[in-house]
Formats: sequence, structure tokens, C-alpha cells
Amino acid sequence: MSTEQWESNEEIQYFRDYLRIASVHPNPNYAPCLEFLRQQAEQLQLPLAVHYPFDSDNPVVVLTWQGLRPELPALLLNSHMDVVPVFAENWTHPPFGADIDAEGRIFARGTQDMKCVGMQYLAAIRALKRNGVRLKRTIHISFVADEEMGGRRGMRPFVETEAFRALNIGFGLDEGLASPTAEFPVFYAERSVWRMTFKISGTAGHGSLLLPNTAGEKLHYILDKMMQLRRQQVARLENNPELTIGDVTTINLTRIGGGVQSNVVPPLLTAGFDVRLALDVVHEEFYAQLQEWMEQAGGGIELEFDQKHPYVPATAIDDSNPFWLAFKSATDELSLKIRPQIFTGGTDSRYLRKSGIPALGFSPMNNTPLQLPCAAVSFVPRPPPAAHLQTPRPRCSSNAALHSPSD
Repeated sequence: MSTEQWESNEEIQYFRDYLRIASVHPNPNYAPCLEFLRQQAEQLQLPLAVHYPFDSDNPVVVLTWQGLRPELPALLLNSHMDVVPVFAENWTHPPFGADIDAEGRIFARGTQDMKCVGMQYLAAIRALKRNGVRLKRTIHISFVADEEMGGRRGMRPFVETEAFRALNIGFGLDEGLASPTAEFPVFYAERSVWRMTFKISGTAGHGSLLLPNTAGEKLHYILDKMMQLRRQQVARLENNPELTIGDVTTINLTRIGGGVQSNVVPPLLTAGFDVRLALDVVHEEFYAQLQEWMEQAGGGIELEFDQKHPYVPATAIDDSNPFWLAFKSATDELSLKIRPQIFTGGTDSRYLRKSGIPALGFSPMNNTPLQLPCAAVSFVPRPPPAAHLQTPRPRCSSNAALHSPSD
């Protein structure tokens, strides 16, 4: 089988062009993305605006398809332009070559996370416009910077601007995850990320002595308490098959530091944890528990946060949310099996929800191995049914999966 059937698909070619742009951390250059999106906007005959909510190196691009009733709250289709670092020596294909094989698999960084979804948005609008469809509500399609580093230079400051408020967003769609089964995960909430470091001071001295109140003893106590809590969450997950990882609090020791030399009891030791607080955790109570453990350990311990995200209410997935009802109605009509759940990591959806805007995370990639970041995607185009548009559907496979350094 040749690649000709894939090469002739217009949307796949746009997708591959986008993948060839190396908007990669640690120093992403978004200028080629802007030029590509300007060309897309011109082809779609949509106005394009570029905002710089943080600095001139981190743009937010917004294409707008005005609806018949622009006074109604608009829809936001969000994706991010940046991708995580690559180690090219571990790849079977150039990571920004977007090579395609006879099975339709595309090899490139960003195929799952998340340039595919951004291109699916544009493919859907292109098909709708070609069919002469006009929608009631305005649709804004945003392409943001810096999501992989937590959105501090992208969506987080953008939602605080007058330019964002002027978009009049009533509901947002953002990234989800691929699913290895026929089921589509739909994410309606995210846990709160707390990245913390215990800075533990204690009695210092010679290693031949049994000094009281040492940093090592205190560290042992803190580690015991944190690992005990971790074991409780592991048991909770194991004992209830209805739960997913997003339903529990995760606690992981990520860093330990300190020491002077092997025969000296150090005055300071540090322990860093990545904690994701489940939605049923009261933040004030959890923080008070940490403070209590620090005192019980012997005092002299400071707690420093790299990140301490607030509690953000979940998007309603019941009759109170008309946007959820519309989403659910569409998936039911297409006989798609969906499973609402809480996202495992962090996305820009949290900033929409924090602003009071309901948002869902949805990447239409079922029967697709989950690879974050992903190495290869195959698009399987199918003709759209009369009532709905189905854009080419990606499947991931193969190599060079690396964990995101951000969330």
C-alpha cells in the first residue's frame, strides 16, 4: 500500500505542515506558527487577531467565525502551539519531519499533544463553511503559547485581559487524551497541583555522635506521613474499580537534597513532592495537616511552594449546563460512547473554569494508544454523515514517548 491515499487528503497535509513547525521547548519560536495560522485564516476567510498578554515572545492567536446572533455567549475552541522537548536520537523518524507511512501513521512531535486537535477544529469549520452552514453562536478558535509550561505566559494571563472578556465566551473546548478503547474520555475538571519543598533544619555535627533533633530524623517523619497518605490513596484506587487516577490525590516524592560530606550530620535537608489534590480535598484542611506534621516532626521546617493552585469547581455535567446537554446530545446521536472523568494532569481549561466558564477537555481519538508526547498518528478519513461532521480521526502508535515537564 502506498502513501498516495494520505497525500491527497487536504486536511492531513495542513496537519503535517503544522507539525513541521518546531515550536518546541525550552525556547519555542512561535513566529512560523503565526504565519501558518494567518494563511489558514485567509483560506477560511476568517478574521485573525494576535494578543500578547505576557510578552512579545508568547502570542495568543484567535480566529473568529461570527455567528448569526453574535450577542449570545460564544464558543471557544482552544489548543496550544507549543510542544515538549525532543531527543532526536531516540526517534525512528525526524521529530519535525511529519513523515507518513503506508498505514497512514504520521511521525512527529505534537501529533497527540495537541496540534491534531487544533487542526481538527479548522477542518470542521472548513467543511461546515463549504457546505454553506451558518451557526447561531460565534466561534472563536484560539491557539495559545506556553501551555506545556503551565500557561504562565499564555492562557493564564490572557483570561485576565479586556481582549479576552470582549470575546464573550460562554463555553470552551480544550484538549483531552487519546483512548486505547472505543470509549472517548471527556474531562470536566482537574485536580489542584501543589508542588512543594520541605526545608528541614536540624542539629548539625559530627557523624560519630547521636545528636538530638537532626534534620534526618525530621525528614524520616515527614516521609513516613506523606508515604502513608500515598498508600491510602493507592488502596482507595485499587479497591474501587469505578475510580480513575483523577479521582484520588496523588503524592510523589520527586527530589531529595542536602548533606555536606559523609561524616557530617547536615544542618539542612530538603524533600520535594508533587501533589495533585482531588476535588474532595479541602485545601485549608490539607495545608493544616502539613503544618501539624511539621511541628510533630520537631519544628524548624519551612514549606515552600513552586506551585499552589487553588480549588477550581468542576464543570457541571447535568441538566444545569445547556452546553453539556448539547455536547451529550451530539455524541449520543453519533452513537459515541463517552466517559466523563477528571483530568490526570493540567491543561488551560483550568483557567477558563476559574474564570467561571464551563469547559470540557475532549480529543476525538479513540482506539488509539495513549502516548504523551506522541510519536506517530494515523488519520483515517471517513465521509461525514448528513447531520454531523466527522473530521479525520487520529491514531497513535510507535516511538519516542516522553513525559511532559510541565503539568
